[in-house]
Parts: sequence; structure tokens; C-alpha cells
Amino acid sequence: MIRTLDFLFSLFGLLFGFPVLLVLYVIGLFDTGSPVFKQQRVGRNKKPFTLVKFRTMSVDTASVASHLASSSSITKFGHFLRKTKLDELPQLWNVLKGEMSLVGPRPCLFSQEELISEREERGVLNARPGITGLAQVNDIDMSTPKLLAETDAKMLANLNLAAYFKYILMTVSGKGSGDRVPGKD
Repeated sequence: MIRTLDFLFSLFGLLFGFPVLLVLYVIGLFDTGSPVFKQQRVGRNKKPFTLVKFRTMSVDTASVASHLASSSSITKFGHFLRKTKLDELPQLWNVLKGEMSLVGPRPCLFSQEELISEREERGVLNARPGITGLAQVNDIDMSTPKLLAETDAKMLANLNLAAYFKYILMTVSGKGSGDRVPGKD
């Protein structure tokens, strides 16, 4: 049932949100010259996939987890995108393709070995990664791997339709601060 909802919400989100996506893309062209950010992430069962987001950092920023990046890398437009969570909109494409869910553990980088280990130990990597979830609405990010993996496991153990909608509504209404970058909390 959740996969069906993911598919429908992402399809309609992309169709009806296309004008917004287009405007953000054009503004991003002026901001960085390369408005779309693609990065390989850990997917379900550790299968790699290419995550798509709007770029919020300068093009020459090192490919590291957000909490390890320099705050000076974030552009002015990127700060707006992060604050409003609009940088996440292109991930609806990942959801439509079945690589992600709207609700699930945030996909990490393959270099985040401690987090991967903690998630493997708790079975978290058996689930489709998501755009939002329990950790995100409670401001728990990848800088605390064990806590994040525990929170992800708790969310997955209790995930039902009511919780699915709850996390989506909490995210849309502004709960959670998104990925932290040092100096930008």
C-alpha cells in the first residue's frame, strides 16, 4: 500500500510541481551554473542508486556528508532551498522509480561506514530509503550514527499508514531542520 501511495504522490507531485521545479532550476542556473546535484547513495539492501536534489552548495564542494561540509560552501539560494526543504523536490523522481520512499531512513553515502554498520545491525538497510522520517522530524542527523540507526529502526518497526502521513505532514509543516551543516544550525 505504501509503495502505491509513494508512486501516486511522486507522480502527481512531479506533474503539478513541474512549474515550481522549472523556476527553481532556472534560479539555480544563475546561482551555481549547475542546479541539479547527483550523488551515489546507499539504497535498499545496500544497492547503490543516484540521488537527485537541487544543488545547495558550490559546485567545487567536496562530496562528503552534510555535517562534514563547510558552511561557507552553501550558496544564498542554497540556504533558502535547505530552509524550505525545496532542495528535496527532485527526489520525487527517485521515489517514482522505486529507489526511495517518501518515508524511510535518509540514504547515506557509502563512505559513512559507521552508519552503514549500525543500520545493518538493526536491519534498517532492508528498507527503501526515504525523503523524510522519524529522525528528520526530530532533528537527528547523520552526525550521530548510532542514534540515527536506532531511530530509523524504531520508525520502521512502527511504520503504518498513520505514521506515514504523520511524518509527511510534519515535514511539510516545517518540523525538523534538514541536514545540518556546521555553522548553519
